[in-house]
Amino acid sequence: MVRGKPNKRYTGDFKQQVIEDMRQNRLAHKETARKYEVNDRQVRAWERIYLEEGPEGLYVERRGRASSSNSGRKPMLEKKVEEDLIAENQRLRAEVDYLKKLNALVAERVRREKNLKS
Repeated sequence: MVRGKPNKRYTGDFKQQVIEDMRQNRLAHKETARKYEVNDRQVRAWERIYLEEGPEGLYVERRGRASSSNSGRKPMLEKKVEEDLIAENQRLRAEVDYLKKLNALVAERVRREKNLKS
């Protein structure tokens, strides 16, 4: 297996040329890797990107951690969705409070009836 140079950065043009040559000439991944002196796993990865995202996807830098423009921030919801969730949350809290009070009243009643019988 021929290996590319470690940590070598290949240009989008080179990746596109490799994949299009492989597809046009119906070459196997290993044949293509040998021809261009890269790792066959790399050729497979480039082909997957090419098929999923098109040639433009080969020009995107994919090293390192994905950047997060809103790191630490909550994702934004649509105003209507957020209002609906807030209203539902308020209704559910009211229902829980009601059920807690009802449970306390029933428990108190049972306790009183128990005391009257004894």
